[in-house]
Amino acid sequence: MINIAVLGYGTVGSGVVEVIRTNHTSINKKAGEYINIKYVLDLRDFPGDPVEEVLVHDFETIINDPEIQIVVEVMGGVEPAYTFTKRALEAGKSVCTSNKELVAKHGVELLAIAKERDINYLFEASCGGGIPIIRPLNSSLTADEIDEITGILNGTTNYILSQMAENGSDFDEVLKDAQDKGYAERNPEADVEGYDACRKIAILSSLAFGDHVDYEDIYTEGITKITATDIKYAKVMGTSIKLLATSKKVGDKFYAMVSPVMIDRKSPLYSVNDVFNAIFVHGNVLGDAMFYGSGAGKLPTASAVVADVVDCAKHLHRNIMMSWSSKKLDLMDVEEVKNRFFVRVRGSMTGDISKVEEVFGSVQPYGVADVADEFGFLTEEMTEKEFREKAARVEGVISRIRARV
Repeated sequence: MINIAVLGYGTVGSGVVEVIRTNHTSINKKAGEYINIKYVLDLRDFPGDPVEEVLVHDFETIINDPEIQIVVEVMGGVEPAYTFTKRALEAGKSVCTSNKELVAKHGVELLAIAKERDINYLFEASCGGGIPIIRPLNSSLTADEIDEITGILNGTTNYILSQMAENGSDFDEVLKDAQDKGYAERNPEADVEGYDACRKIAILSSLAFGDHVDYEDIYTEGITKITATDIKYAKVMGTSIKLLATSKKVGDKFYAMVSPVMIDRKSPLYSVNDVFNAIFVHGNVLGDAMFYGSGAGKLPTASAVVADVVDCAKHLHRNIMMSWSSKKLDLMDVEEVKNRFFVRVRGSMTGDISKVEEVFGSVQPYGVADVADEFGFLTEEMTEKEFREKAARVEGVISRIRARV
């Protein structure tokens, strides 16, 4: 029998308990041992819930119990999750987590402690919810040199953009709808400003490229400035707007970025809608591969956490090597990164397009029937710096969105 403790009985924590109890026969068979939930840690009480039988309020009960071999950290946030995780690892207990904030900030250190003690720190659920991506990067794709990862890594923002496209609604209206349906938090900042996707792409990039990618070095832009008018232009252009998190090798340099991007039907990510996530990976041998599924939610995320529990059970006292070194990967200055840009500008398409072309050269102009006194245009590929300098010379620029078309 392998005894585990679950830290946190919120959405994911209760999901972990439910998955283990519902699928206990097949889980025990795959683990080769009986997985027993000995403790669940939470500050609250849950009268009438069977979890009361194993509920504890003091972490010391768990850390001081030599029978606990695996700790599941699903508390979220950095503290006290970091302190509890570090102490558990130092005590020789493997840890599984869904906490992308903690992994992005302290993953290098926690992996090193696990390796030193020949145990494991696993975090499959931290990047794609129920989508298996960490394990493939760490094992299935090790023969490849990964040169690009691009993903829709946040279900909340993808739902908002999908609903805006479907209904022609404004951002604020759809955000309220997402909150009412439980897809968005009361404070949605981490999602809508791109911070959640930023942490996830930092983790994936660190595993793919082998060196540590600091999420604080990643250019990050959210979806709060996307409007219903932007969506109208996207439809005219045959594109959809997605919040993309990208890391890519360009020559011998690397860049990482999170921002809204217009993509067309040629992109495998074009049809990924609502709360679904997808992660596109390109390797020099494999070519293209895409991982698609439910990127969030109680049971999909819990399923990924429990898969890590099984992996830990199968590798007790044996470290699963992760290709994530403490050496920091220096990213390109975002000013050097090349993109196409869709720009909205005040004026008349017939009268003012020549002024735009004097600055940008050849562009593709677009108009929307019920949008007056402005037009849009798509530039050729250029660096972020070149675009910024050119846009400063054009009067009446309303907004710009990066485009991969």
